[in-house]
Amino acid sequence: MIELRPFDSLGAANHGWLDAHHHFSFANYHDPKRVHWGDLRVWNDDAIAPNTGFPPHPHRDMEIITYVREGAITHEDSLGNKGRTEAGDVQVMSAGTGVRHSEYNYEDVTTRIFQIWIIPTQTGGDPSWGAKPFPKGERSGQFVTLASGFAEDDEALPIRTQARVVGATLKAGERAEYHLGADRKGYLVPATGSVMVNDVTVKARDGVAIDDVEILVVTALEDSEIVLVDASSLPA
Repeated sequence: MIELRPFDSLGAANHGWLDAHHHFSFANYHDPKRVHWGDLRVWNDDAIAPNTGFPPHPHRDMEIITYVREGAITHEDSLGNKGRTEAGDVQVMSAGTGVRHSEYNYEDVTTRIFQIWIIPTQTGGDPSWGAKPFPKGERSGQFVTLASGFAEDDEALPIRTQARVVGATLKAGERAEYHLGADRKGYLVPATGSVMVNDVTVKARDGVAIDDVEILVVTALEDSEIVLVDASSLPA
């Protein structure tokens, strides 16, 4: 099954400084058919105005992955971590037993991010944070693992869940395959461009919920930047 979820069908809230679109139920948006997708709980498409952001607030027992599409985001937390993550790069926070953090756009341009929350395989544990550059050239024409809970993905940012976050950049006409497995759930969003996922056309910022599909074949209809979560089928 490959279910297209067009961008204009997503939940939305415009707070002035934050223009947010929700692929899954979040805050005041609730759709009983879109609460989670396996262990994937949140996928927010956020545009953050210059010199604004999320003030300090708490999290616990969640793996939070931030993929920066444009601009940059500056993270600071109660563990003493501070870092600036630029477009194309990724940061991960494992909330564990609890952490407070802030996320600000200190840039002179709007920052656009995908914020992805995945339910951890086990609750608790010490909170942690990390970030890593992933040059788009290394993802050219192929999927590269950005964050993973699997030991074999030792070059990716670690997360505490049986899931992967992967990315690819494809030129128009290029094709990339990803072995998902029929017992897994996938959720794919083009950050830019448009693609064909098997036989389904997907435009920029549309979501695609994938279930019971062994191999994904993604063909770029135009130059495209793609993010995919490969998640466990059952929520924790």
